[in-house]
Formats: sequence, structure tokens, C-alpha cells
Amino acid sequence: MSSALYDIPGPKALARHRLYAWITTALLAALVGWIIYMLIHTGQFSSTKWVPFEYEGIQRLLLTGLANTLKAFIWAAVLSLAFGALFAAGRLSEHRAIRWVSTLVVEFFRAMPLLVMIFFIFIALKVEPMMALITGLTLYNGSVLAEVFRTGVNAVSRGQGEAAYALGMRKTQVMTYILVPQAARAMLPAIISQLVVALKDTSLGYLITYEEFLYNGKLIATNLDYDLPFIPVVMVIAPIYIGMCMLLSWFANWLARRERHDPKTKGTPVATTPPQQI
Repeated sequence: MSSALYDIPGPKALARHRLYAWITTALLAALVGWIIYMLIHTGQFSSTKWVPFEYEGIQRLLLTGLANTLKAFIWAAVLSLAFGALFAAGRLSEHRAIRWVSTLVVEFFRAMPLLVMIFFIFIALKVEPMMALITGLTLYNGSVLAEVFRTGVNAVSRGQGEAAYALGMRKTQVMTYILVPQAARAMLPAIISQLVVALKDTSLGYLITYEEFLYNGKLIATNLDYDLPFIPVVMVIAPIYIGMCMLLSWFANWLARRERHDPKTKGTPVATTPPQQI
């Protein structure tokens, strides 16, 4: 059986696909092997470069950087969600002035490069590094989330809102009890994906001397007496960033599975989001 969009592959096509898969796997394995060989050849796994990570001071520095990264992310995530909800409501408002102002704010901060915003807040407004980073992340990611919320609400069938209005519900009640709950489940993957972006963008604090994870890793690599251990520092920091992003993606999938098995919402399709990559 076939469709206009996809034909089920036959035996020759399946064999060809398996061949492509084996070739791709072999190439990836060769690339990984070459990278490992170069790391060994350049002495990146030598004990001299890894012994400092056993020092309590270095461990404390890394943990402090990780805590500062998580602190900036949590603040930015909460404020971005609030900013997005507020301006999404403004863009959906029936009042033209509120709608125009909200649109102008959202489009301006979406178009503005994040690094430019952070530098402007830090240098021109003389805000301390942590607040400059959080403010920049909030303005940018909040604007993107505002569009996610707006399009999610607009994606709900118009008949849902019309039926609620026919029952005498006010707009606030329609949004609160009818449209937003249905839209939230569809918006969840996009929301989590944007929060993953915000988490990775906390590393921009390095450029304004905010002592986050990457900044403290750079301090380790540049303040030791022996050959600079940049690669070992990256090999320590990168998996932790990747792990935090995958944890957020896992959380999104867990929420989606929980909603799918909820008897109140059973039967409604839920999209899930794949693990993010750095």
C-alpha cells in the first residue's frame, strides 16, 4: 500500500538503505576514532593535565561556576515565561493600541542580536554582569516565547472559542479555561526547546566577566603553571552542558507522556521534543 507522499521501499531500496546506514556508521566511527587518536597523540589524556581536577580548589571553582550558570538560567527561564505570557496576551488583545505596542516590543527584541543586548545593558546601562545576562536572556527568549504562546493559542480550533462565547463566557474565561489549556500541550516542545537555548546562552556571560561555568573553566585553563589544559577543561564542561540540555528534553517528554495518560486529556495527540545538541 502506498500514498501520494510516501512509497513503502521494496527489497532493493531496503538493501540500499542498509548499505547507506553501514557506510554512515563506518564514517562516523572513523571520525570518532581519529579524534580520540589525536587527543591521545597530543597528550590530552596524560595524568599531568588531569591531576589538577582532583584539587579541592578547582572542584569548588567549577561547582561555583555551575551554580552561577543554573542561577542565571532559572531566573531567565521564569522571567522569560512571564514576559512571553504577558506580551502574547497583549498581541491577542482586542485593543489595537495594546496589540501594536506588544507587537513592536516582541518584534524588536526578537530581531536584536542577544550578544548586542547583553553588551548594551552591561556597558551602556552599567548593570552588574549577572543582571545584564539575565535581562538580555529574558528579553530575547521572552519575545520568542511570546510568539510561541500566541501561535499556540491561535492554533486551537476556532470552534472551541466560539462555543465558549455562545455559552456566555467572557474572553478571560475562554482564554483561561478553554484555549490556553489545549494550546499548552501543543506548545510544550517549543517551550522546552527555547529554554534549552536559554540554558546554552548563559555561556555568553563569559564575555562580560560573569563567573559562570565556562568563565571559571577558562580561569582554570589560563592560571595553571604547566601546559594549558584547554581540551581537558572542555571535556569536563561540555558533557555537563549536554547533560543539562538532555535533562530538560527528558523532562518535556516525561510531561508529554504524563499528559497522554491523563484520563482528562486522553486521546489528544501530544508532540514530544528530541534531545537538544550543542
